[in-house]
Amino acid sequence: MKPTSNGVFQGDSPLDFALPLAILQICLVILLTRGLAFILRPLRQPRVIAEITGGILLGPSALGRSERFLQAVFPPKSQTVLDTLANLGLIFFMFLVGLELDPKSLRQTGKKALGIAIAGISLPFALGIGSSFLLRETISKGVDSRSFLVFMGVALSITAFPVLARILAELKLLTADVGRMAMSAAAVNDVAAWILLALAVALSGSGQSSLVPVWVFLSGCVFVICLTLLVPPTFKWMARQCHEGEPVEETYVCATLAAVLAAGFITDAIGIHAMFGAFVVGVLVPKEGPFASALVEKVEDLVSGIFLPLYFVSSGLKTNIATIQGLQSWGLLALVILTACLGKIVGTFVVSLSFKVPLREALALGILMNTKGLVELIVLNIGKDRKVLNDQVFAIMVLMAVVTTFMTTPLVMAVYKPARRARVADYKHRTVERKNSKAQFRILACFHSARNIPSTINLLEALRGIQKSEGLCVYALHLMELSERSSAILMVHKARRNGLPFWNRGRQSNPNHIVVAFEAFQQLSRVSVRPMTAISSMSDMHEDICTTAESKRAAIIILPFHKHQRLDGSLETTRSDFRWVNQRVLKHAPCSVGILIDRGLGGTTQVSASNVSYTITVLFFGGRDDREALACGARMAEHPGISFIVIRFLLAADTIGNTVSVDMAGNASMDEEVLSEFKLKTSHRDGSVRYEERLVRNTTETIAVIREVSRCNLLLVGRMPDGELALALSTRSDCPELGPVGSLLTSLEFSTASVLVIQQYSDRVSMNLASELEEDSPDKGSDLSN
Repeated sequence: MKPTSNGVFQGDSPLDFALPLAILQICLVILLTRGLAFILRPLRQPRVIAEITGGILLGPSALGRSERFLQAVFPPKSQTVLDTLANLGLIFFMFLVGLELDPKSLRQTGKKALGIAIAGISLPFALGIGSSFLLRETISKGVDSRSFLVFMGVALSITAFPVLARILAELKLLTADVGRMAMSAAAVNDVAAWILLALAVALSGSGQSSLVPVWVFLSGCVFVICLTLLVPPTFKWMARQCHEGEPVEETYVCATLAAVLAAGFITDAIGIHAMFGAFVVGVLVPKEGPFASALVEKVEDLVSGIFLPLYFVSSGLKTNIATIQGLQSWGLLALVILTACLGKIVGTFVVSLSFKVPLREALALGILMNTKGLVELIVLNIGKDRKVLNDQVFAIMVLMAVVTTFMTTPLVMAVYKPARRARVADYKHRTVERKNSKAQFRILACFHSARNIPSTINLLEALRGIQKSEGLCVYALHLMELSERSSAILMVHKARRNGLPFWNRGRQSNPNHIVVAFEAFQQLSRVSVRPMTAISSMSDMHEDICTTAESKRAAIIILPFHKHQRLDGSLETTRSDFRWVNQRVLKHAPCSVGILIDRGLGGTTQVSASNVSYTITVLFFGGRDDREALACGARMAEHPGISFIVIRFLLAADTIGNTVSVDMAGNASMDEEVLSEFKLKTSHRDGSVRYEERLVRNTTETIAVIREVSRCNLLLVGRMPDGELALALSTRSDCPELGPVGSLLTSLEFSTASVLVIQQYSDRVSMNLASELEEDSPDKGSDLSN
């Protein structure tokens, strides 16, 4: 086929030329696979299921049954171009898979995970060889016996490492014992499977001499040894030239990608598939520093978005489910699925029990290790191309891969149900307002990016107050979105490395500027700071936040507002998804919650304790949330560099009869008690604390007072204040999570002060809050009810 057409006006059909046809094929498969992924999302299935299924649907099993469709969109003459692009994508995908594997962590694999990995390979491999004898006697006569035995063994013993990581992340099991063991065992399994596949490819050559496979295998070993000696020093030198926070030079990226292609060329020349060379290069790239993650960012979107979908089409075009005909063929399909499940699940289950793993965890491990995916498809395609697998066996094995992967998530959810975290017995201080002011004050401070860091640290410095008997403990939680991208899997590794992912003080090889900022704050302010990472999808990120707050017994969660300040003072949406996260946290939080509207508290840098000079104002209308805001302010008022003002709003006596009456007798008495106690405690201060009462008659006067006192550094307000004045301010807002006063303070006329909107923890969530958030939610509360 010629590459490009002269256009339809000159009588050329674009579908008769390679480039426009390839574009159509890519667009078609992306549209179909992403649509299927969207449909399967409620079932919590990994995207690879949709991609394999999409490939099958485009092939002769479904749409391809129409000869007209097949000849128009996937004609035989386009197969070479399609397969070349697909294999180019596969080479770079295998490079990314290699980048995900860390040889150091493999060497540190414990006996338990190693034992599980060996059992998860050996028994399925043996059963695969056993089932191959039966298949050769029935539907696969005449194939090379050695190659067929090894291919069947490898196909049944593989565990798809990237797919498993995605499933564990979806099920929130990455940091659980079962997740850590599964990932460690799968990493070992992955490496062993690729070695076995290299052996299978070497055996499947068409050479007449029996010595050819030996030469191929020995040459492959020499190639790996040479790369192991030459590549790491080169890449380590490149990694040293790349500094954290600076862009990686294009020269190093291009050199690495060229090395990947060169390694692929050499392994193809040897007689092993080109992807093996790319995989080895990926494994040998050092994982420390920004170099590896920069490579992933440069390559992954193009590969996974454009080239890799073509591999699923290429595979789907070879899969014809119609070849599985008659009782015998369907019986063999059932046998292969049963054998695959039996080998993985039973083998892993028995060995896990011998290591004294609990029964349910052992069963869940077996099911997780039975995950297949793209890696399985690669093995089957190589077998098909080498004429080791015929059409019927290939179709049976592809269906086995889809079924075993599809069943993983529902089976694990049914078998392994970790007990809901029991309410922490000694979790007494769920609010800032407390009787024992000397108890340790614990804060969970969340942030999305480096943009949130300076103001968050400056707020924490203000909350430090004076040194109490047990002081301040801060858990700094970095919120990262989990996606299908490989870099998300790299983030998962970082999170998984230390359990519930704490920053590991022992590892200085991977400096993180966020961690460095919090470490500096810890040393300068003598505050206990523990940076953490939460990696999850946006729909359930609030679960990670709330679970972490409960397990760490936090008194308050600090969340960044979903908007940031522009140069003109207005607020611009950073990402609307974070708004829904904030709303769900407000509804489900096990403690008080504060949402920080950041207008540059302390500037764009961290302010040291000796240089703190802030004016902080509390707007007090009354009610539970306002009392919590006052408690926060009282703590800040202890800091020597802070001037503190409390503005209490009271309704003028001559307007009481003209307003809507609100029953708040209980809250009013508590307000008076708290304010009296506050005035008593701060009466000895030398002018740094001021208390004012402002009489107002209507909303206009209230807003005028707020405007007058808002020329400060930080405003503290309750989310849902009580009383007639607050009720009058309750106009419909596009930010119900901020409440009436908080929403008012987001307008441009109050653009100088940062705002902390506080909701006090209550045993029962306000029905008003639930209804407001459900009305405002993008999916009308479907996620909130989970």
